[in-house]
Amino acid sequence: MEQVNLAREEHLREYEEKPAVTATANGRFHLIGEHSWFSKDKTLSMAVNLPVYVCVSKRDDASLRFYFHQLEDEKKATLTSLKFRKEDKWANAIKAIVYGFTSGGFELKGMNFTVYSDVLPSAGCGITTAIKVASAYAVRKLFNLPCTDAQLLQVIERGNKLFLGIENYMADNFAAIYSQENNLVLTDYAKASCELIPFDFEDKVILLTDAKVPRVEMWNEETIQQPENVLLLGELKDRKSNVYGGWVYEDNPTEINEVLSVVTEDMRRRLMCIMKEHGFVLEAHKSLLAKEFGGFARAVNHSHQTMRDNYDLSCPEIDWILKRLHEINPNPEDSRNPVSCGRITGKGFGRMAYTIMNRSDEEAFRKTLGEYERIFGFKASCWEVKPAGGVRIIEG
Repeated sequence: MEQVNLAREEHLREYEEKPAVTATANGRFHLIGEHSWFSKDKTLSMAVNLPVYVCVSKRDDASLRFYFHQLEDEKKATLTSLKFRKEDKWANAIKAIVYGFTSGGFELKGMNFTVYSDVLPSAGCGITTAIKVASAYAVRKLFNLPCTDAQLLQVIERGNKLFLGIENYMADNFAAIYSQENNLVLTDYAKASCELIPFDFEDKVILLTDAKVPRVEMWNEETIQQPENVLLLGELKDRKSNVYGGWVYEDNPTEINEVLSVVTEDMRRRLMCIMKEHGFVLEAHKSLLAKEFGGFARAVNHSHQTMRDNYDLSCPEIDWILKRLHEINPNPEDSRNPVSCGRITGKGFGRMAYTIMNRSDEEAFRKTLGEYERIFGFKASCWEVKPAGGVRIIEG
């Protein structure tokens, strides 16, 4: 409760009044499949114990005030002239939620917001989504709005699409809302639904590493999301009633080559990578249910290799970190059942990586991060995380 009390104290200091409502939502990262949503595929995600707190209180006017404690940053707007402003950065996330309510016919009044998060939005582990989701639940509670959970999801989606002009990534919202402790969230974009998958490996430690690599767009990812590519992938989907989700991608090389013969070689590699990602999600899902870490880890490691080699996703710094991880405990007696795994994750083409390993290997891994700084010049941040729950209102 220490952090929530600090958040409330900062709200009191900033606005000279206690918050009426405090909500919290957790950060998250995607394990596999975050780049294949456009083809109605699946994404495996983990909400983690990197909490964001949003405190809110009512005002007597139509003004909106925003304060992010760790950034020591203040922003302001009004309900009557709510606009996206590039310079407002993180505050645009809350403004998007306010817009999501008002554009849906819900009546609001002026508000004071305080955001408290030890991990900043720039880290790329779902902090911005957590701000949106916590704000949405806090505003609903503050005004006792007749808004169901399904309608609240629509509020968030309207804010993303109509105010921020960005895609609605279902897996982002589902992880922030529906997560439970010690579970992963598997989002099925084709069914617009999610499922909780137990993560039952108590002997493992999960580390989320910010490699501090400047994000560089190696290529325009929107090119792969064009309708013609979606149609090509659709042709290669094979209905199977005996597999999770009801379908797999075609694995006949002749059929694949024929369908993808109309695209460039670079696009062909990337589309095949999307197809393989779906298989890795299914493999991870099956292994998680069977409590077989080796199969899950194999799917994660293969996913990184494929995204690195065929999707041009990774960067030398992340690859170096993951290579050092696999050298610590290579399990030479059974290479098909690795005892550790890791993959690039987060927004953009670099910066974040997650690693899962034996607790006994953690010290050796953290030592490699010191060597990483000496070689590359970036001082990595590393957090131990655990599968955490979804958004909630903090009473009291």
